[in-house]
Amino acid sequence: MTNQSFWTFIAEQQEKLGTQIIQHLGLTFLSLLLAVVVGLPLGILIARKQKISSSVLGIAGVLQTIPSIALLGFMIPVLGIGAAPAIAALLIYALLPIIRNTYTGIKGVDPAVIEAAKAMGMNKKQMLLKVELPLAMPVIIAGIRTAAVINVGVATLASFVAAGGLGEFIFGGISLNNTNMILAGAIPAALLAIILDQMIALLQRSGYQKFRKLWYIVPLVLVIVGAAYWLTTRSEDKLKAGFTPEFMGRQDGDLGLRSVYGLNAHPKVVNDAVMYKAAYENKLDLISGYSTDGRIKAFDLYVLEDDKKIFPPYFAAPIIKTKTLQKFPDLEKTLNLLAGQFSDTVMTDLNYRADYLHQTPEKIAKDFLLKTKLYKISRQGNAGTIRIGSKIFGEQYILTEIYKMLIEGYTDYKVETKTGLGGTKICFDALLNDGIDFYPEYTGTGLLVLLKPTEQTIHTVTQSPEKTYQYVSEEFQKQYGIQWLQPLGFNNSYALMMRKKQAEELHIKSISDLKKYLDSE
Repeated sequence: MTNQSFWTFIAEQQEKLGTQIIQHLGLTFLSLLLAVVVGLPLGILIARKQKISSSVLGIAGVLQTIPSIALLGFMIPVLGIGAAPAIAALLIYALLPIIRNTYTGIKGVDPAVIEAAKAMGMNKKQMLLKVELPLAMPVIIAGIRTAAVINVGVATLASFVAAGGLGEFIFGGISLNNTNMILAGAIPAALLAIILDQMIALLQRSGYQKFRKLWYIVPLVLVIVGAAYWLTTRSEDKLKAGFTPEFMGRQDGDLGLRSVYGLNAHPKVVNDAVMYKAAYENKLDLISGYSTDGRIKAFDLYVLEDDKKIFPPYFAAPIIKTKTLQKFPDLEKTLNLLAGQFSDTVMTDLNYRADYLHQTPEKIAKDFLLKTKLYKISRQGNAGTIRIGSKIFGEQYILTEIYKMLIEGYTDYKVETKTGLGGTKICFDALLNDGIDFYPEYTGTGLLVLLKPTEQTIHTVTQSPEKTYQYVSEEFQKQYGIQWLQPLGFNNSYALMMRKKQAEELHIKSISDLKKYLDSE
């Protein structure tokens, strides 16, 4: 396939990009407004009551140190998915600079000016509105300015909870190894941060009196942006669909559903960490997923039949540079001990133990190796260190731990794990750049995301798992000097799924059935 230029990509995706920019602005503006409504009074309060200032600033500081993805995770059980958890998280991140700068600005007013105001007979309210706030306003606006820039950046993570925004392109591009898609999200986000920063700086330089005159414009702007955001995120579809960023941009994903099945489910973009639970809790009706995921069993989901075969084989196998195998001569035969030891049922059960029973990857790995009679106590060797990478979902954590125990039990090599590296692009780039020595990959991903052959080649080589494996093995060796070792035995392909009870009620068994249902009056 020829490489698509950045500007061609922008031209093709301009409507979607415009929608994402509106959503991004909506999230940023609404959360910033709420942060000002909450933070400004709190800053004034602690300036008046010095005893509680340390506690309030301390709590706001602690909240801002919580990792943003973890904060979104905390919000989901309470607020569900969509705009609400994203705005709540952004509000929390914006509070500290607004509270702190309001407090600092008011406390920084010259005491002599305060005394003069008292001498003139001003009460506390008059002093606040006519003396303290005007003098503190440059510092307060500086805090709002900081909060605005922070929120533009953090708002990219809103796509993890189906709230939209430019994160859809950024995280989709990372998953799909698509630099144009990453830049299409990252550049507008950076420009929005710069423009918003300079607009607030202009207000900051305009002086308090001019600034007050502009306040009547602010509600109007917020209403317009809020209405636009609501229009871009509302859904009137029969079924509420949610797909991962990677699934949205793949031919064996949403693109294939549109081109082969003619199915447009109008999906929200959502992270797979919350997607399954959202389906279970009736917040989503249709989701993309993985055929061996333990949450299918845990949440009683039904996998729709892919009757037109858009999902190619996704057999798992470790990929590793030939020079690494030469450097560690005992490694290949050790890794191949796992060849054929898995089936779809076995891998689904291992994932179920992690996703639903909340067992650790270490326990799951040890139990599996004991059951297959492959477990050996670590030799505690020092013949060199093998670095194993993984993507950021449970199955990869389990496989990484199995490989670690296997290598340390059968060789004198030490193992260092680098788990949670994100999407395919991050893992593969780390392998190419010698950041890791190997990681578990899937033949379908190797074919469609990393090799990106022509449609004719895809059609030819996906006729069977063996043909897909042979093709990716040969091309990876030829293009990258990377070998695919023997497959583990399970096929973790993409799948569409619904709640089992809902699928039965609607008589939907296949993707074609789903298409007929959505097309019906």
